[in-house]
Amino acid sequence: MSAAIRVVFKTVASLAVIVAAASVTFFAQLAVPGDRANTLMNLQTGQDKQWSAAELAPLNERFGFDDPVVVQYLDYLNGLLHGDLGTSYTQKRPVLEIIGGQLLPSLTLTGAALLVAWALALGITLLTVKRGRFLTGLGTTWEALTASLPHYWVGVVLLVVFAVQLRAFPIIGGTSAWGSVLPVLTLAIPLAGFLGQVTRDEFEQVLRQPFVTTARTRGMSDLGVRLRHVLRHAILPAVTLSGWALGALVSGAVIAENIFGRPGIGQVLVTAVNTRDLPTVSGIVLVVAAIYVIANLLVDLAYALIDPRLRTAGAR
Repeated sequence: MSAAIRVVFKTVASLAVIVAAASVTFFAQLAVPGDRANTLMNLQTGQDKQWSAAELAPLNERFGFDDPVVVQYLDYLNGLLHGDLGTSYTQKRPVLEIIGGQLLPSLTLTGAALLVAWALALGITLLTVKRGRFLTGLGTTWEALTASLPHYWVGVVLLVVFAVQLRAFPIIGGTSAWGSVLPVLTLAIPLAGFLGQVTRDEFEQVLRQPFVTTARTRGMSDLGVRLRHVLRHAILPAVTLSGWALGALVSGAVIAENIFGRPGIGQVLVTAVNTRDLPTVSGIVLVVAAIYVIANLLVDLAYALIDPRLRTAGAR
């Protein structure tokens, strides 16, 4: 497959993923029990009651709730094609403006978590693989344990121990560097265990390869062999998963932001779901899907940089 065809194929596939994510979100919100117009009226008036059809008519007309579902869906897709994510039902502002104001803190959190996860995974792999029964077992146990931990549990434990009990970190962290430590670790620790498991298996296999023995016979130190030769080959499977991991971290940021009271799209998403603000929910889902797609494209580039043979293979 030529490079041009591959780019076109990936672009089409990426657009299909985004449209599919938007469609699933649209129909999932419609499937939620209850009348959207009635919910909005209760939010606007601060009451909790069932409104009459005449009272709800202005809202239904304004937002097109009375239109057939197919018409609503086509109008929604038409807006997306023109770069319009719609207007929030509750905030009465463009969804793009709402997300834009909260996206940077979430991306900063997820980016930092991915870097920390990689640092933890690579550090533990280098220090424990084939280092004796005790260290190897310790590293394996750490990875198996952390990979199975849910983000919510990790966040609550870190909050209670280090913020409430030890008072080493602020309970409500905001976006300061010190206040971001616990939210970053909440996302990074489970991911580090998962990346470490994948890297460890490959690392052990590469250590058995003949070129590793050759490097040792030339007088290269054990650490040098691991860093210069083994690591480059061992991290390829984990690099492949980094695109998926970044998308998962953006989703996990919803949990971390709510636990630690941080600004970000997580807080916006929870509020939008509770108020059935479909344009805002769909907009956030689209943003997460776009981040996932872009991350996977970047992974392809990183893959080729780490192993140049992939570039030559793709050109054939």
